[in-house]
Amino acid sequence: MSREEVGAGRVVLAGAPLGNIGDASTRLREVLASADVIAAEDTRRLARLAKDLDVTVRGRIVSYFEGNDERRTPELVEALAGGAVVAVVTDGGMPSVSDPGFRLVRAALDAGYPVTAAPGPSAVTTALALSGLPSDRFVFEGFLPRTGANRRSRLRELATEPRTLVLFEAPHRIAGALADLAATFGADRPAAVCRELTKTYEEVRRGTLAELAEWAGSGEPRGEITLVVGGAPAGPGARPDDEELRAAVARREAAGDSRRDAIQAIAEVYGLKKREVYTLVHNAQ
Repeated sequence: MSREEVGAGRVVLAGAPLGNIGDASTRLREVLASADVIAAEDTRRLARLAKDLDVTVRGRIVSYFEGNDERRTPELVEALAGGAVVAVVTDGGMPSVSDPGFRLVRAALDAGYPVTAAPGPSAVTTALALSGLPSDRFVFEGFLPRTGANRRSRLRELATEPRTLVLFEAPHRIAGALADLAATFGADRPAAVCRELTKTYEEVRRGTLAELAEWAGSGEPRGEITLVVGGAPAGPGARPDDEELRAAVARREAAGDSRRDAIQAIAEVYGLKKREVYTLVHNAQ
């Protein structure tokens, strides 16, 4: 007989509003009010969410974020063994989707405890729907690598992906990411930057990767960002012409790279010799 059959504890992944409190579900209210333990990415945000929803949290609240989830997961599994309902709540959206939760889900399932969800908003599908790009088939990549070289390596792997691509990115890295995307995927690839979804200053900026890279390079966008990029067109890619190579270097410089680093980055993207790109850039001056 499974633990589910004997009525032991269970995990509930509770989807929280991305920003607009009106998006909270009735089930979210019920979970917050009835859970024995609430594992919250940010306990202060949880307290604010409960207050906004006029919900009294009676269960035990514990912090559960990327820095402590490995240590705290056994404690939560122990609570499940005692019959507790453990709710997982992140700062916004569905837990375990590029947010804390997956480690507990895996541990609970491995130990035989049931996992369910009180579904809620998702930045992934919200941005996809608003982007104006094909949404019948898409792939979610989460966050790109933080460093430029690793990011460009990952993007080269994704450059021929025909499905619409959804990414998360931090505001201070979005200019560099867009510059690398324009260089790797092609300046004319359509994309959308979705910022502060459902919040007061929601913004969806659509354009080519080159246009969006120029926009981001002119001033750091603020808030939480979801990036949607059109899939690769049919047919093999080709080396861009000299003008586009120079423009790609300029976009990297606008994103904060030195000229030397920008030239090296673009040479890496296209498999060219650094000297070749250097000559193209400096001959144009």
